[in-house]
Amino acid sequence: MQSRIELINFINISSEEKKMVLAWRNHQDIRKWMSNKNEITLKEHLKYIDSLSTKNDRIYFLVKELDSYLGVIDFTSIKENEFAEFGVYAKPNLIGIGSTLMNRIIDYAFNILKLKNLIANVYVNNEKAINLYKKFNFIEIKKDRDRNGEFMRMELKNEDR
Repeated sequence: MQSRIELINFINISSEEKKMVLAWRNHQDIRKWMSNKNEITLKEHLKYIDSLSTKNDRIYFLVKELDSYLGVIDFTSIKENEFAEFGVYAKPNLIGIGSTLMNRIIDYAFNILKLKNLIANVYVNNEKAINLYKKFNFIEIKKDRDRNGEFMRMELKNEDR
C-alpha cells in the first residue's frame, strides 16, 4: 500500500509553507522544547532555509498527509552510514500524531540514509517526547546539561527497531 505521507524537503517548500512552519516553530508549545527558545524572525528563518541547499549534514522536511500538514521532522549532524540526530514537532494543537511522525523518521533514517544509530536530545521534563521515544525502543545513553537545563541523550540502533 502506498503511504499517504509526503516528506517535502524545506528547500522545496513554498513561501506560504515557510511562513506556516515559522509560525509553528515560534508557537510557545513548540518553542519551549527547543534549545534556542527565542522567537525566530522571518529573515532568520528564510536565511536558514536558504542555507540548507549547501549543507550535507542536515535535512528538514515538512510532513503532509493528503491535504493536511502534520509537522516537521529533521536530521542534523548526519554522518553518512553512521548516525544522525533528529528533531520532530507536530503542528500546534494537533493531537495523536507522534507515532506517525516517528514512523517517518525511523523509515527515512534507516532505509534512506542507511544509518546505524539515530540520536535524540530531549529535555528531561519533556515526558511526552521521552515516552514516545521509549515506545519506539530508544534507550537513554546519557544525561547532560545545557543553558536551558538537563537533557537526555537517547539512541535507537537499527538492529533494535
